[in-house]
Amino acid sequence: MNAAATSVDAASLARVFDRRGARVDAALARMLPSESTPPTRLHAAMRYAVLGAGKRIRPQLVYAAGVACGGHEDGLDAAAVAVELVHAYSLIHDDLPAMDDDALRRGRATVHVAFDEATAVLAGDALQAQAFQVLVESGGAPSLCVELLRTLAAASGTAGMCGGQALDLAATGRVQTLAELEHMHALKTGALFRACLRMGALCAGVDATVLAHLDEYAQAFGLAFQIRDDILDVEGCSAQLGKTAGKDAAQCKSTYPALLGLSGSRKRLDELAHTMRETLAPLGEAGSQLLALGEMAVARDR
Repeated sequence: MNAAATSVDAASLARVFDRRGARVDAALARMLPSESTPPTRLHAAMRYAVLGAGKRIRPQLVYAAGVACGGHEDGLDAAAVAVELVHAYSLIHDDLPAMDDDALRRGRATVHVAFDEATAVLAGDALQAQAFQVLVESGGAPSLCVELLRTLAAASGTAGMCGGQALDLAATGRVQTLAELEHMHALKTGALFRACLRMGALCAGVDATVLAHLDEYAQAFGLAFQIRDDILDVEGCSAQLGKTAGKDAAQCKSTYPALLGLSGSRKRLDELAHTMRETLAPLGEAGSQLLALGEMAVARDR
């Protein structure tokens, strides 16, 4: 994935990503309810789940897509915050005893362990609601707000993240086909990535042709991200990953390494890297930040 990415200095890109990470962290802290405001325990749990941890990949995709399409960062903050709040809510619920039953997330105790299970459920519910409130109160044109709300809602519901989670739970303990596995992750993981790119682009006012290219990139990005996640679950350790390693095998879940082997999974990653290059080619150098994020998804170590 070097063609366009290397045309922009890697150190400069790293500074851009660091600055945007700090930007969205500040916006999240500002838009979340204060711990001193009742109900204080619920607000503390919400802030614990969101602040001070996380790779912020989804907000980075919002910013990179928006800027690539001619938008400005000031007009992308609300969308970036909203997708991260939905992501944080999904992690809280994913870790619950009724779901994956995990005690470690982002290098520290999961929300239901640090607080309690009922507070964790409510914190996830509240973060999801907060995400849509942020979009409504963003001050954008009503037509844009409607499209952003529609996009995020579709990615979060039964045709997206929640539907994928349901398929994941139903498949636990049995071997899925590769097509079933890809469909499940296209909903569970890929739908929100697609929403990030579309929301950033919508804020910039792009046409349907550009959205179609970004959709293709999002599909490849989401699949590459999940395959890398599965590889890390096999090869990484809990301290490195910030979450419990080896959970997939322990829960008898189908994964890409289980179906394709590690070498086959890495080969598939290479193919997806090529796809990302091809789908972003029409953007030229404007797509260099998205290419760099794709490269990070393929090569990341946590």
